Order: sequence, then structure tokens, then C-alpha cells
Amino acid sequence: MNEFELIARKITSKYVCLNDAEISAYALLLKKIELKKGEILVHQGEIAKGSYWVESGLLRQYYYKAGRDVTEHFASEDNGMMCIRSLFNNEPSELSIEALEKSTVYLTPYKQLISLSEQYAGINLYIRKMLEFVLIVSQIKADSWRFETARERYNRFVREFPEVAKRASINHIASYLLMTPESLSRVRSGTL
Repeated sequence: MNEFELIARKITSKYVCLNDAEISAYALLLKKIELKKGEILVHQGEIAKGSYWVESGLLRQYYYKAGRDVTEHFASEDNGMMCIRSLFNNEPSELSIEALEKSTVYLTPYKQLISLSEQYAGINLYIRKMLEFVLIVSQIKADSWRFETARERYNRFVREFPEVAKRASINHIASYLLMTPESLSRVRSGTL
């Protein structure tokens, strides 16, 4: 197996077990991207090209609201990220993706992946399972905003994303959890 086939297997194995032909086909789609800390991978207003899988480093997805940037999502090693509405509707993204550290990511171009899914049943199943996972993660996050206290949201974040909790700035984590940095400091110190 070559480097791209190994990466294709890592990306897809979280959801399905693809055969060698499917892995080879998927690997041909992948584009390796090296990012510097602070580099923007997707700019707000661009149409997203596909999904990104992080081999090394840390990404954050964010948007602007009332003049502040708000972190929507983080992705560290062996995790992915996409601007889903932009991808599916072929419209400019409201979101940006930034490298918080020097990062190596792999782009899977969406339109080409959809074409492959028409030829390979395993890839079709991969897309479905991956999107189910994305939907569940979105629902869990929305539920935490609605039903959990600030402390519960922070504890869930640390439990589910321990590496991100250690590596992301307090400002980015606070905006992800929909609180101010001061409130997050109080939660972390146990005074809130």
C-alpha cells in the first residue's frame, strides 16, 4: 500500500471496511495539504471543495457573529472537518477553517467522491455512515447548548476532546462552549 492508500484506509475505517479496489480508488482522490499555524484553509465566502482529514495538527472551524469570531468545531489528529452546507448546496460558506498549529491535512474532493460512490457500494456506504456521524455530533452539540450547564458543557468537551482541551486557546474553547473566556476561567477553577 502506498501513502495515500494508507491514509484512505485510516479515513474510512472509522465508518466502514472498504475492499482494496475501493481504497485504491479513494486514495486517488486525496490531496495532501501542508498548513502553517494561522493559515486559512477555507475562507468565509468560498465554496467548499470537500472534506478535510487531519493527519497531524489542529484545525478550527469558525464564523463571525456580532463582530466576534465563534468557534464552531475543532479537528485534531484522525478527525475530519467540512463546511457541509456549502458542500451540499454549492454555495459560499459562512464558515472559515484555520490551522491552529502546523498541520498536515488531506482533502477529499466532494464531487469526485460522489462520482466514486456510484461505482463502489462500499464508498456509498462510507458516505452515508460518515454523514450519519456528522449529524449525530451536531445533535449532541445542539443538545448540550440547550440542556447542559456551562460546567457540564466544559466537562463534556474535556472528556470528548482531551487533546483539543490541552492545545487550543482559552478564547477558542470559550467561544466553542458559548461562554466568555472569563466564564470559562471560573468554570475551570470551580467557582462557577
